[in-house]
Amino acid sequence: MDVVAEDVKPAAEDGKKRGSFWRELPVLIVVALALALLIKSFVVQAFYIPSESMEDTLLVNDRVLVNKLVYNVRDIERGDIVVFSGLDSWDPEVQIEEPSNPVAGALRWVGTALGLVPGEKDYIKRVIGVPGDKVKCCDAQGRITVNGVPLEEKAYLYPGDVPSGDKFEVTVPPGRLWVMGDHRSVSYDSRRHQGDPGGGTIPADKVVGRAFVIVWPFDRATILPIPPTFAQPALAAAEGAAPLVLGFAGALPLVALRRRSARR
Repeated sequence: MDVVAEDVKPAAEDGKKRGSFWRELPVLIVVALALALLIKSFVVQAFYIPSESMEDTLLVNDRVLVNKLVYNVRDIERGDIVVFSGLDSWDPEVQIEEPSNPVAGALRWVGTALGLVPGEKDYIKRVIGVPGDKVKCCDAQGRITVNGVPLEEKAYLYPGDVPSGDKFEVTVPPGRLWVMGDHRSVSYDSRRHQGDPGGGTIPADKVVGRAFVIVWPFDRATILPIPPTFAQPALAAAEGAAPLVLGFAGALPLVALRRRSARR
């Protein structure tokens, strides 16, 4: 009898444990989704690459992680790959069908949050010009220049592409950015929006964060660094000189006015 009792008791306990697990499973799922949403909203978010505009740096179906905190501690820099919202401005590069019902809509939302499907109004481009920069195409060697400094872009441009087939010259306004795709011949970027408000630039406050790593597929997993061409000392010197030049330009009329008053 003792042996029988010992055999039955663990079986009953196992049944209770299994029943407890299935009762707790929905709670665990809700908590996991809540944590994922919290992380996605404030820290890191996965994004799905739906188009060819950033090839060969990023390929269609790649998944990248985007740091949403980095621009709280530093400014957006030239060479950063950023995800930004084009809501109510840029048209989608990839047309996505609207969900046919609320359930499909909810699944789309979850898929977008987890980086499993593309967001219809999210774009990913490389920052070429920051506020105050003069971005021009092109110099005698066909290179894009920023503040007169040529960018050597072969390291990340799509093979066979030129830096730009379109001529342009723009001074990036305060609070805005000039962005371009690495696959220049197919990228619908700042060059294609020069007739829009902002002259093709995007609002810096629409930037979601910086793409810093490819996480899927595993055989393409890699860090996404800022290319060396954007570390040229001349770029930093030009950036530092811009406020000084503007200061002199603003001061000259005041000096002239003061001299006129003194003569009187």
